[in-house]
Amino acid sequence: MALLLGFGVWRAAALPGIQHKGRAQGSVQPVPLPAELRTDDFAVTLNGQPVDVARAAANYDYISFGMTGPVTIAITAKVPGFWERGVDVQPWRLGIRPVREGETIRFQLDHPAKLAISRPQDFLNRAQMLFVFGSEPVAPAPTGAQVHVVAPGIHVGSLNPQSGDTWYLEPGAVIEGSINLWKVSNVKVLGRGVVLYDGPQDPNNDQGWMQRPDWHCIGALDAHGIEIDGVTCLVRSRTWSIQMKDSTDFVYNDLRVIGGNPGNANQDGMDWLGGGDTVVRDSFFRASDDVLAMQGGWDGYTEAAMVRPGHPVANILVEHSELSTSISNIVRAGWPQKSYTSHNFTLRDSDILHSGIGACGLPFALFTYWGAHGAHGDHSGFTFENLWLDDWYSLVQMEQREPELHDFTFRNIWALGQPPLVGSLLSGDIHGVHLDNVKYGQQRVDSDAATPVAVTEGTAEPSYGALAGPHAAFHVRQPIVTVGQRVDFVAEPSPGLHARYTWLFGDGTTATGQHVTHRYRDALGTELRGDRNGAGSFRVLLHVENKQDAEEQDWAEQAVIVVERWQEAQPETATAPGLDYQIYPGTWPDFPDFTKETPMRAGVAETLPGVDAGGYTHYAVVYSGYVDAPVDGGYRFHVMARDGAQLMVDGRPVAATGPSFAEVCGSPNNAVRYASGAIGLRAGKHTLRLNTLRTVSEGTPELLWEGPGIRLDPIPGGALSHRNVDQLDGR
Repeated sequence: MALLLGFGVWRAAALPGIQHKGRAQGSVQPVPLPAELRTDDFAVTLNGQPVDVARAAANYDYISFGMTGPVTIAITAKVPGFWERGVDVQPWRLGIRPVREGETIRFQLDHPAKLAISRPQDFLNRAQMLFVFGSEPVAPAPTGAQVHVVAPGIHVGSLNPQSGDTWYLEPGAVIEGSINLWKVSNVKVLGRGVVLYDGPQDPNNDQGWMQRPDWHCIGALDAHGIEIDGVTCLVRSRTWSIQMKDSTDFVYNDLRVIGGNPGNANQDGMDWLGGGDTVVRDSFFRASDDVLAMQGGWDGYTEAAMVRPGHPVANILVEHSELSTSISNIVRAGWPQKSYTSHNFTLRDSDILHSGIGACGLPFALFTYWGAHGAHGDHSGFTFENLWLDDWYSLVQMEQREPELHDFTFRNIWALGQPPLVGSLLSGDIHGVHLDNVKYGQQRVDSDAATPVAVTEGTAEPSYGALAGPHAAFHVRQPIVTVGQRVDFVAEPSPGLHARYTWLFGDGTTATGQHVTHRYRDALGTELRGDRNGAGSFRVLLHVENKQDAEEQDWAEQAVIVVERWQEAQPETATAPGLDYQIYPGTWPDFPDFTKETPMRAGVAETLPGVDAGGYTHYAVVYSGYVDAPVDGGYRFHVMARDGAQLMVDGRPVAATGPSFAEVCGSPNNAVRYASGAIGLRAGKHTLRLNTLRTVSEGTPELLWEGPGIRLDPIPGGALSHRNVDQLDGR
């Protein structure tokens, strides 16, 4: 198809979005919006010129524009103090860090990109988010007998193309309805228009699976040879956004899908119910359920409907895209009782901005196959390659009893910023699972324990590929990094290759070379969180590629803590191993004021959690004592907990997981929540207090750290201690 020509080989080395000061600004072509879609949540200028901001769905807004060169973007929040909690610009691999001036943030975008902008760790269904879509200028409308042009403005009613039609939605055109592709072929929908779907579905129940016209933003039944380019889908009701049943030969390019609904459920990004032969390229999804899902069919939740055999799904390629969900999986196949086959699915060269947290039968993950309770079918040839994981939950969850899942490859998966919050699972008739260069930060997964993955019920052991091609790993020579100090970054060599080393320092600047130096000008960190503790965490990325073959590449990530203010060590020497703990029985949605509560049990925890609850099932635990910093330096602490956790070091708040978030599908548990924070510690003992809740969920809190010479890992028992009262009393 003509609109796909000229894309060529995608190269991460282009690093769109990196700021290069002094480059001349390009021209901008904003997409105008009808007044009915505009919002004043944010005021945005492009190269100094105001542009329309649209309300998409839920609390999500967006802007869209064409660009021919660098664009300076300024975003002013309507709510005072909106950015005081920090700024998060994703994808992280672009290395964009804005300048903040009061209620305004400003950065330069050098190349077309699709961005999500929010506050750090604020990406669930109630988040206030702004999506920025910068693209190549839109092509003019084609001509011909079956070309239909939709002018700017609001148009009430769905598009119902006939075979051979081309529909061109001019910039500013808004269709209030659906695109219905019902038993048609050779149809194109082009331009830069919007389809706003807000249907009659029950907001409290799942009716979004139904196959009927006017039920999805884009719905297809027995349709073939379809091209959709430049369309934005805004989905406000509880329905699957794009559904294709028994349809083939689809090409989506520069598609934008933004969905949100009050129920935060049953709003997939794209579903295949039989069929396939689909290419999705250079697209963006924000869903309120699975982003991409494959089933052989879906006719409701009755027993007869669930066991009815479905049609095969095969040959799907999704590439060069950004995927985000407020809940559920990035990719899902299978469902309990379902019978069908699926083959040859590929997701590659894409960014996972937000992976859903929680569980439905299995924990949510980058990829889930849920083949339980009599599910049946042969599924093979799934490839996940060259993926960057930003906010994520779990790597893979696969369960199947008969006949088999085989040939699943996870290659070049670069997880940034955090470890997995939930371990992976391979259970049942599964073989041929390959994990080749899966990395968490700088740590390469090379065993079941390192993944971690539970292999059960006869699953063949996964293989861990030998390292080949470029190798990204580095170290920072200075154990202490302060504002304005020269810092040396040294990359490990990739023997036998002509390698190119590109550094993104987390402050919006870059450098090239195997050994480079840098100076940080502030201690606010990549996310501009302010100076609560006088230290900031900068997300440093190293990209290594083969100069002779750009498809051979590797990435590494590590936090560098820049310290502006130090916490002095405590003089306490009379300590013993372990942390004191106190148990407060009760059920709270959030932490109580412990000064007004009475602990009912106390003791010493040698390791976390390490408490004896004495039969209590709903309670809070307060751990207190000391953490021993081995050397002066910046330290970053990580906490993970289901019902809630708060960490304080030397009386200063460092990390708190935020409100609990309930799992779905009848689970009694909350999802695992994550938080991290940085602080500068002098060598020696520092007071530590960890408040945790155990009011709903099974599971235990986790406390990890990283610092000078310490890779991200649980704090060892030898670094934790408490005040030894017996020794102080001379006994």
